[in-house]
Amino acid sequence: MLSLLRILKFSLQDITRNIWLSAVTVIILILALFSINMLVIVKLISDTAVDAIKEKIDISLYLNPDSEDNEINALKATISNFEQVKEVEYVSKSEALEIFRQRNEDNPEILQALRELGKNPLTPTLVIKPKNLDHLDQLIHQINKLDSEVIDSRNFSDHKTILERINSVTDKVSQAGLVLSMIFLLITLSVVFNAVRVAIYTHSTEIAIMRLVGASYYFIYMPFMISSLVYTFIGIVAIIAVFYPFLSLLQPYLEAFFVGYNINIINYFNSNFIIIFGLEFLGIALINVIASFLAVRRYSNV
Repeated sequence: MLSLLRILKFSLQDITRNIWLSAVTVIILILALFSINMLVIVKLISDTAVDAIKEKIDISLYLNPDSEDNEINALKATISNFEQVKEVEYVSKSEALEIFRQRNEDNPEILQALRELGKNPLTPTLVIKPKNLDHLDQLIHQINKLDSEVIDSRNFSDHKTILERINSVTDKVSQAGLVLSMIFLLITLSVVFNAVRVAIYTHSTEIAIMRLVGASYYFIYMPFMISSLVYTFIGIVAIIAVFYPFLSLLQPYLEAFFVGYNINIINYFNSNFIIIFGLEFLGIALINVIASFLAVRRYSNV
C-alpha cells in the first residue's frame, strides 16, 4: 500500500511539474476523441440517410382501369403473402392523380397539359415495398411469374444501380473513418510517447537514485503508466463536457434536414453512453499505456 501511494504521489508530481506539457497532451487527446465522436455522428447520419433512401425504393404494378375491386384485392393478398414483401399499398386513379399534382405543383406547364387533357390518364397502382433489398431480385422474379389480367404493366426501375451507390457511399464513409482513426491513433501514440520522454528527462536524477537504492522496475515504470491513465481520464471527462453542448447545437439542423425521420443524436449518445465513452476510455488508455511503456523502456535505462 505504501508503494502504491508513493507511485501515485510521483505520478501526480510528474503531471503538475510539467503542467504545460500535460495540458498539451490532454488537448491532443480531446481533439482525437472529438474526431472519433464526430465519426460516430457521421456513421449515424449516413445510416439514417441510407435507411431513408431504402424506404423510397419500391416496385409498382400498374393495373387495368376496368379491374374489379375483388380482383385487385385478390392480387394484393397474393403479393402480400410473398416472403420478401413488407407492405402492399393500393393507389386508386384519383389518389394517383392527386399525388401527381402535388409532385408537379411547381411545374405549371405539366399541370396545364393535364387540364387540357380533360381526363385522368393515370391508372390504379399496387406499390410494393420489399422487406430486404438484398432479396429484391427474388421478389421481382416472383412478381414476373404472376399471370393476372388485372396487371396492365410492371415498372421495375434499375434499383441495383441505386443500391450499389448506397453501398459505395457507406463503404467510403467506413473507410474514411478507419483511416482517420488510424491517423489519430498514431498522433496519440506520438504525443504520449514524447510527453513521457520529456518527463523521464526531468526525472533522470530521481530515476538514477531509485536504481542505485534497488527500486524495482515496477516502481520506476508505474508512475508514468498512472500518468497516462490520468491523461486519459481527464480527456474523457473533458470531451463529455465539450461534446454534449455541440450535440445540442447540431440536433436542430439534423431535425430540419431529416424531416419525417426519427434522428436524435443526443438520445443516441445517452443510450450508448457507457459503450461509446467506455470503449473510448479503454482504447485510449491502452494506447497511452503502451506509449508510456515503450518510452520508459527506451529512455529510462532501466
